[in-house]
Amino acid sequence: MAIKGVLRPGHISLRVLDLDEALVHYKDRLGLLETDRDDQGRVYLKGWDEQDWFSVVLREADTTGMDFMGFKVDSRETMDELEGKLKAFGCNVERVPANELNHCGERVRFDSPTGHMFELYAEKEVKGTDMGRVNPEPWPDNLKGMQVQRFDHCLLYGDDLDGSIKMFKEVLGFSESEKVMDGELQLASFLTCGMKAHDLALIRHQDKGKLHHASFLLGSWEEVLRAADIIGKHKTSIDIGPTRHGITRGRTIYFFDPSGNRNEVFHGSYDWYPDHEPITWTADELGGAIFYHDQKLNERFLTVVT
Repeated sequence: MAIKGVLRPGHISLRVLDLDEALVHYKDRLGLLETDRDDQGRVYLKGWDEQDWFSVVLREADTTGMDFMGFKVDSRETMDELEGKLKAFGCNVERVPANELNHCGERVRFDSPTGHMFELYAEKEVKGTDMGRVNPEPWPDNLKGMQVQRFDHCLLYGDDLDGSIKMFKEVLGFSESEKVMDGELQLASFLTCGMKAHDLALIRHQDKGKLHHASFLLGSWEEVLRAADIIGKHKTSIDIGPTRHGITRGRTIYFFDPSGNRNEVFHGSYDWYPDHEPITWTADELGGAIFYHDQKLNERFLTVVT
């Protein structure tokens, strides 16, 4: 299947309160690989199976949360076209010059009705992996911690859920794979730009621009259980899990970085095709939709955001 337009999530920029503490967490616990630092003090990281130079940027700040999330598009022409559509939709749009983020080309940055900042880019330098592209081994040696493969998706909270769904579907060409409804009111949307169950999830919330979690892919359910052991061994602040979602079917565990940003590591889901009808969950079954095993909600999971 030819994929055009928005291809995939490309990066996330996170604010942390103490960069040194954060690097212990993201490098030694999650197992991300440091690839660069810049003159603004930002640190660049990637998963061991990611080709691009980076997918996570950490910035020390006085507040926590997400600065922006970036998506890769198939060409500069597509980036230019989508820039015009975003302006027509009513977004505030700006061009960020090439190499403002190291190793990344020009970006189109825009706001959203839920108050989050997003970016589109067409070019980023390839760093590759330790396995190479010719006769590769299945994984590299000397990995640390949970050994996350890649940055996978985000779940974001904001007030104008309907507006952001409209923007992602009608302007950026995403499909809605799953949704949560309370009668006629939509509470959540799971959006995909390719063949994954979701590349972005949005939840209705009274405040704008909140991060619920940044998620990283693991290779198996056994690796999720091993991640739980690492969380226990290092006394990392845990939210919930290991468990399974009804929504997207992912097997998961949630925990917090030292600054309070929530992380997820997960494995498993399903393939999405454009002719599929969205899956609908109703509010009365929300416990099992979120936490399938115990069929009840965790108040901290619903309320703690950065």
